[in-house]
Amino acid sequence: MNTPDKNRYENMKYARCGKSGLMLPKISLGLWHNFGGVDVYENAKEMVLRAFDLGITHFDLANNYGPPPGSAEENFGRILRSELAAHREEMILTSKAGYLMWPGPYGEWGSRKYLIASCDQSLKRMGVEYVDVFYSHRPDPDTPLEETMMALDQIVRSGKALYAGISSYSPEQSEEAFKILQELGTPCLVHQPSYSMFDRWVEDGLLDVLEKYGVGAVVFSPLFQGLLTDKYLKGIPEGSRASKKHGFLQASQITEDKIEKVRALNEIASARGQKMAQMALSWVLRDERVTSVIIGASKVSQIEDAVAVVNQSALSAEEIDKIEAVLVS
Repeated sequence: MNTPDKNRYENMKYARCGKSGLMLPKISLGLWHNFGGVDVYENAKEMVLRAFDLGITHFDLANNYGPPPGSAEENFGRILRSELAAHREEMILTSKAGYLMWPGPYGEWGSRKYLIASCDQSLKRMGVEYVDVFYSHRPDPDTPLEETMMALDQIVRSGKALYAGISSYSPEQSEEAFKILQELGTPCLVHQPSYSMFDRWVEDGLLDVLEKYGVGAVVFSPLFQGLLTDKYLKGIPEGSRASKKHGFLQASQITEDKIEKVRALNEIASARGQKMAQMALSWVLRDERVTSVIIGASKVSQIEDAVAVVNQSALSAEEIDKIEAVLVS
């Protein structure tokens, strides 16, 4: 059994999630990539333990994380049982359902049947009695929103989750979902959207809706799948996400236009004494409506660099203007 660093809460900063009583670390660890069955278990364990030592209490999972789907939850459960079982109450564990998990008509989207079955499976894979947040991973165009929200309400009322969340819903869908959950008596805690310098859709109304309803934003892909780092400035390195067949960042997305912008952004970051990836995180966190940013990692040093951001100087108005000039050019 691992013994966590006794000073683990001293350097992390925590923020209230919307208008709830729940505090989340400004940096959270996502297990979307590099924690599945195709990955090296010992590396995954080392990253989880180091993250916890650095004050990261929020670990974000989903039923389909791997690959293969489900294996990230299985590996996390193994780490939890062997190393961190005594610290479950210090951890925020989240899972989601919405994407394809098993064959047939009940294995994806947003039906009550699928969400509740998936939650049960996630709890079994991780070996826990409850998750702290259970999300509807994506809106379902063919299932009434009331049914999906009623499923989240039932999951919370049954004690299988403490809070309900949604992910990747549009501003209009989010507002409707929030109203339904309020009427059911299980207010939505959090929305999880993608957000980065290259993916700014949340600025077109979603953040305003979250603020209106007191819902927190926990954002993913702040580095645009690794493109907003110094990794691709000289091509596609071996072992990077863009080099993997099962990755979501494809070589076709690494355009010369984007690389030129990253080079210019990297100069701004260097002048600040930051790495490109660190400045990308600082930029996402500049908006106080963003409760936490979920990072991905393939090695411990990336987690350490990310956590360092919370104690680095915030972007000045002048620096934000310089960044904006690059992004719109």
